[in-house]
Amino acid sequence: MYAILDIETTGGKFNEEGITEIAIHKFDGHEIVDSFISLINPEKEIQPFVVNLTGINNKMLRTAPKFHEVAKRIVEITQDTVLVAHNAQFDYRILRTEFRRLGYNYERKTICTVDLSKVLLPDAESYSLGKLVRSLGIPVSDRHRANGDALATVKLFKLLLAKDSQKTILQDVIRKESHGELSEKQLDIVQSMPNETGVFYIHGKDGNIIYLSKSTDIKKRVNQLFTKTGERSRKLVKDTKKVTFEKTGSELIALLKEHQELLKNKPKYNTIPRKRMYSHTLCLKENELGYLELSVAPISKCSDKWGLFNGEFSAKNHLHKISREFTLCDKLNGISEARKNCANYEDNKCNGACIQKEAPEEYNVRVMEALNKYCLKNKNILLVDKGRELGENSAVLIKKGSLVGIGYYDLNHQINNIHILETLITPMNGTLNANFIIESFLRKKRVLKTIPLNI
Repeated sequence: MYAILDIETTGGKFNEEGITEIAIHKFDGHEIVDSFISLINPEKEIQPFVVNLTGINNKMLRTAPKFHEVAKRIVEITQDTVLVAHNAQFDYRILRTEFRRLGYNYERKTICTVDLSKVLLPDAESYSLGKLVRSLGIPVSDRHRANGDALATVKLFKLLLAKDSQKTILQDVIRKESHGELSEKQLDIVQSMPNETGVFYIHGKDGNIIYLSKSTDIKKRVNQLFTKTGERSRKLVKDTKKVTFEKTGSELIALLKEHQELLKNKPKYNTIPRKRMYSHTLCLKENELGYLELSVAPISKCSDKWGLFNGEFSAKNHLHKISREFTLCDKLNGISEARKNCANYEDNKCNGACIQKEAPEEYNVRVMEALNKYCLKNKNILLVDKGRELGENSAVLIKKGSLVGIGYYDLNHQINNIHILETLITPMNGTLNANFIIESFLRKKRVLKTIPLNI
């Protein structure tokens, strides 16, 4: 017996969502034998994008029953059944979270029609419910409402059962407890994690760190690890004794801590970073007319290196970016392969450097501004970012182009004195790999501010 369901939620932070609507159809493999459909008062506001998607608003739910009022009916209709849903991990997690708030441990076997469709319908263009059922000619009404989606899932599941001619795939897809259904202990671990940025550490039975990772949402990432279905993930879950964490506030600091602590601890379930994470750089040279030229080159073939990149493609993308941002010459930087004048010249957009209409001194200033913005070379700076709590900032100290350490300071504290600042800093290894991590982060994201230091 199957209980085919769909749930609509308020949206919001992971594991803090509330149910706004639920539809469950008890299905015996041939027809629906019982149904339960209801709006639910989540006792919290619905996110605006969810209102736009589902059409369910706060006003509609004011007189709807609360979850504890329908919990018994949900238990009864799903008793001795296998839960079936499209993306079952989501619906099952939401149900278990709601029951857990009531102090009840709700456990059922599950089947995910996404997983099943990937096996039985390998040529489908998309496995989203709407696109999949339309491609199969299955009619669907009230899309993004619980009952509409649940009925579409019933029809999809019926088709999939018919396609499972050997009747063996269902046995493989049904998730056992170690395949995505968290135990009480694991649920307690997940619940104790914060929805914040930092690094978490999974400890084995002897207390050693067997896995560590950075995340911008520690709780969500730990839950994902515990519900993965691969063999390696199952072994990790089995070996887990405890999970600890350290908030960093700043994603950059989390990246740096993750890298250095992976090298120090070498956890058995992690992939250890490569000895050298970068391979290419921007190479700077002056041509015979005095203009500075940039080119992408392997690290080993460049004497004046500006920036570290993990491949030629990444370096070329950055060169294109700074050429546009600082109006640099495509011809001088090798972006344009024109023999004489580049396309920008033909379009009357050229700054003139490539045909010597702009003095080398003027043009070269822009080149150096472009390089200095994203490169740590020779810099003495403080990168300031979010702290672990209100009223606090994080700091990454760079001296002579190399990482010195990380730290935190109160917003009311003046940090213009380098000697005071250094007392707040926890030392870190200033390697080229650390520089690569910092430069890659700065190219993609912004820290709150960069403060030049007089040293």
